[in-house]
Amino acid sequence: MSKTLRELMDLTGKNALITGGAGYLGTAMCETLAELGANLVIASRDRKKCENKCTELSGKYPIRAVPIELDLLSKESIRNCFDEFRKHFNTLDILINNAWSGKKNSWESIPDEDWEYDINMSLNSVFRMIKTFFPLLTESKGNILSITSMYGHVAPDYRLYIGNNYSNPPSYGAAKAGVIQFTKYLSSFLAPYHIRVNCLSPGAYPHKPTQEDKVFMERLSGKNPLNRIGEPDDLKGAVALLCTDAGKYMTGQNICVDGGWAIW
Repeated sequence: MSKTLRELMDLTGKNALITGGAGYLGTAMCETLAELGANLVIASRDRKKCENKCTELSGKYPIRAVPIELDLLSKESIRNCFDEFRKHFNTLDILINNAWSGKKNSWESIPDEDWEYDINMSLNSVFRMIKTFFPLLTESKGNILSITSMYGHVAPDYRLYIGNNYSNPPSYGAAKAGVIQFTKYLSSFLAPYHIRVNCLSPGAYPHKPTQEDKVFMERLSGKNPLNRIGEPDDLKGAVALLCTDAGKYMTGQNICVDGGWAIW
């Protein structure tokens, strides 16, 4: 007997770990999973921010929400995150690799250390998180979602960034492209473990301080057919699809939520 859409999207009793889950876009992802019934572990370097988000979501939805301090640039911190996770939950059903931090560099300005930072933050950390939590994902036949970017599969238009401080560094797109390919690789080689692996490419979702520059926002919005920037809520449908049984026949996919940015 076929399931209803509501049944397919029900995450009651499932456990999810979201890196950067208290951030601008991460909050929308956590809200989506919590509304669908999943327990949450929200992990980032800012433990207080994670604590506040956990309190907010567990007060709004009948779920457990646990904060964990996590530095994705530290192998030890990732191992500690695993140990801390096991203190609260025995299973991991959903892993979302979302966290990011970095500097606004141009090709001319980027130094070697910033290139290495971005590759470690955006690509190597995804490898290490999946590798570390692989045993739990194997047991649960779990689900991996990595947040990439439109700039992982298209190039930034240099004309957007003339005369402002919003440049997109070459290291960012290179790392995100690596995550897209890594996702495709894992979707093949983790298939025998019944683990689904997908990624989601947002664009453009500038943070609130950037949105105060109305001239830049007008130029940015004009780059896609919908003629606007993305809002965090715009990601919720794709996250719900990829993290639930509504998307159970999807793996190795890169879903673009970019207002059509890449079609022209």
